[in-house]
Amino acid sequence: MIIDIPATTTGAVNKKLVEVRETGGAVTLGRVLTLVVSTDDDDNAEAVIDAANEASREHPCRVIVVTRGGRVGDSRLDAQIRVGGDAGASEVVVLRLYGELADHSDSVVVPFLLPDTPVVAWWPDTPPAIPARDPLGQLAIRRITDATGTADPAATIRSRLQAYTAGDTDLAWARATPWRALLTSAVDQPPHESLVSATVSGLSAEPAVDLIAGWLASRIDGPVRRRGGELRIDLQRESGTITLSRPQTGKTATLSRTGAPDALVSLARRETRDCLAEELRRLDPDEIYHAALAGLERVIWE
Repeated sequence: MIIDIPATTTGAVNKKLVEVRETGGAVTLGRVLTLVVSTDDDDNAEAVIDAANEASREHPCRVIVVTRGGRVGDSRLDAQIRVGGDAGASEVVVLRLYGELADHSDSVVVPFLLPDTPVVAWWPDTPPAIPARDPLGQLAIRRITDATGTADPAATIRSRLQAYTAGDTDLAWARATPWRALLTSAVDQPPHESLVSATVSGLSAEPAVDLIAGWLASRIDGPVRRRGGELRIDLQRESGTITLSRPQTGKTATLSRTGAPDALVSLARRETRDCLAEELRRLDPDEIYHAALAGLERVIWE
C-alpha cells in the first residue's frame, strides 16, 4: 500500500503512520534499526527503495528516504508512506524536501526515528565529504557510502581515509567480500607460506578492486601493485603463485595455484541489496575496512 501526502508536516505524517498501523495491522514490533537514506537523485529513488526493501527482509527496519526536490521556491514537504508488499519487511517513509527545508533534512527526519533502536545512514550516490559531520550522519552510529557511483570513484575511495570516523564503511568494501574470502581460503592451504608480493588488476574506476589492493597491502610486507586491465589478482609466494581471475562481466572465476589443478568458483558481481544487507549485519566499527583504506597509501599504482 502506498499513501501520498503532498504539502504536509511531520506531525501529519506521523499521525497517518499511526492510523495505518491501527487500521491495517502494520506494526513496528521487531524493527531492529532505522535506516535513513539520503539521495539527491530522485530518478534513482525507486531503485534505492527496492534495495532497502530487500535488505529489510533480513533486517526488519523503518526506512526513511530523504530526497531533495530543489532549493528554489517555498519550503515544502511532500511525503509518501509505504507498507505491506510495497515495503518488504519494513515500513518506508519517503520525504521530498523543497526550498529552504532541503537544508534541514536532519530536523525533518528526527520525528520519524524509532525509539531505542540504532540509526544507520546510507548515501547511495554522492556522499558528504565527511559523513560523520553531515547532519544526518551525526544521527547515525553506522554510515554507509558508495564510491562506485560517484564521478571519480578512485579519488572518492582514496579520500575516505582522511574523512574516516569509526562506524564508516562503503558498499565497495562489501562488493569485495567474496574475493577476500576466496583469497584467504586459498592462502590457508599448504604450503602455508607467507606472501611476498601481490598484483591486483581491474577497471581503474572500480573502487572494490582498489580496496582489495589496500587490504592486501595492509597484510603483506612486500609490494602490492594496482594496475588497470583484466580482473585478476596474483599472490606471490616463495614456492609459487595463487591467481584469481574473472571476466569483467562474468559470473564464474578461475582459481589457479602452482602445483594444483585450476578450480572454477561462482563469483558474480554482488547486487546493491546484498551489499547493503551485509553492512547492516554489523553496527560496530569495521577495523579491517579502516586498515584497507590505510593500506591504499602503500599500494604502488601502475
